[in-house]
This record gives sequence, structure tokens and C-alpha cells, in this order.
Amino acid sequence: MTLLHGRERIPLDIGNYQRNLLKGQKPTAATLVKMRSGYYIDIQVKSEAPDTIETDKVIGVDLGITDLAVTSEGETYSGSEIKTVRDHFAQLRTDLQRKASKGTRSTRRRCRQLLKRLSGKEQRFQRWVNHGISKSIVQRAIETESAIALEDLSGIRQTSNRRIKSLHKWAFYQLKEYVSYKALGAGIPVILVEPAYTSKTCHQCHHIGDRNGKVFSCHSCGWGGDADYNGAKNIADLGAAVNQPGGPGLFCLIEAEKIPGLQKAPLFRGG
Repeated sequence: MTLLHGRERIPLDIGNYQRNLLKGQKPTAATLVKMRSGYYIDIQVKSEAPDTIETDKVIGVDLGITDLAVTSEGETYSGSEIKTVRDHFAQLRTDLQRKASKGTRSTRRRCRQLLKRLSGKEQRFQRWVNHGISKSIVQRAIETESAIALEDLSGIRQTSNRRIKSLHKWAFYQLKEYVSYKALGAGIPVILVEPAYTSKTCHQCHHIGDRNGKVFSCHSCGWGGDADYNGAKNIADLGAAVNQPGGPGLFCLIEAEKIPGLQKAPLFRGG
């Protein structure tokens, strides 16, 4: 490392995981980072991604607030404990902001420092949770040799859909990125699909049903169950249609009485 008085050789205090990553590599760049606990060096190494597998199997992943993620195989990643932690952070943030607004100059400075530290803790917590969820989803895709279908949440802050718009409260874009790069490293395809109507369409008969919180019920075929699981099944079907462009495609139907003079109308289509 080049310092003020010339180049110095500094030993790295790293674990076996980092040593295995560096073994046989020729780092192309490194950045020295100062943190509260000391100095760290971010070392960049390059590796070639394996070829993407060819498969007609797809695992759909529905993102939500009550449950952060539900897969089309029925795996659920609950958000109840996470909600408790988020509410705790929110209450601390409110208390500090109230204290800063009424305190002295030194009190306001101290509150700003605490708010910055609190933000760092919340971001680290989000990263930890999203790493765990993404690792589990990708590992299941590897075991079953399946592709992964996710909702395309780009522009969620501008959408009028309240359910999709509320997703920005958790770092779902970060979760998607974690799934994507872990899948890339494992050769697993990731398919992004339009989220419109995935939570309101019955995965059995593709008719529009009713969603009441976590419960979905279809008046056409009678299927009822967890709304997020139903959405994940629709996402998987859409992902399969996108993954097989020569296939029959996929569309959902609404009943004629929903719109006067209309027999059947496709609301979304894949393929």
C-alpha cells in the first residue's frame, strides 16, 4: 500500500472464506475504507459466471409485507419478527427527532449522530435478512434445477397500486439484486415478470377473485387459500411462459358481469 512515506506491506487479518476467494486470484482494484471499528480494505476480484442452465421448471416468488417472500412451492419467509424490529427503529427515530426539535444545540448535534448510527443499524439488519432469504431461494432453485421468477418492481414509488407501492418500505429491490447475483454465480436464470393482477388472479382457473388481506378466494372454481402463495403460483406460471416463448402463453379472464357487454377479456399475458 502506498502511504505518505512510500509503499508498505501490510498483512491482512482475514478468515478462511476470504482466503479461499483470494486464492489464485489477481486483484484488479482495492479501496481503503475507514469505519468506526477501524480500517478495512475492499478488494475486487473477477470470476467467470457459469453457463446458465436450461430448464422448464420455475419457482415463483411473491413479495409482501406480512410475509416478506412466499414461493410457489409454499415456502414462507415471515415478516412478523422483522416488523417488530422495524417498528422499534421507527419509534427510536421519532423520539430522537422530537428530542432534537426541543433541545439545545449540543442536544441536536448528539441526536443527529444517533440518528445516523441508527440508520446504519437498520440498513445492516435489512442486508442480513435479505442475504438469508436470497441464499435460501437460490439454494432451492439449485436443488430442483429451476429458474426463479420475481416481480419487476421498477418504478414502484410511482404506481397507483397500493399493495405494490407499499413494498418500498422494505428493501425489496436489494432482495432482488441479492437473488440475481447469487443466481448468476450458480447458473440459475432469473426472470422478471409484470406484477399486475398476480395477487388477484386465481392460479387454478385464471379468473379474477377476491383478496382480503392474506386470504384469496375464487368465485369461479372455488379455490381458496393464502393470497401470497396464490400470487407466487401466478408468478411462476408467467415466468414459465416467458421462459418458453414458443409455448401457449398465459392469460387471465374476468367474468362477463364484471364489465357490461364483455364476454371474456385477457388482463395480462405472457409468452
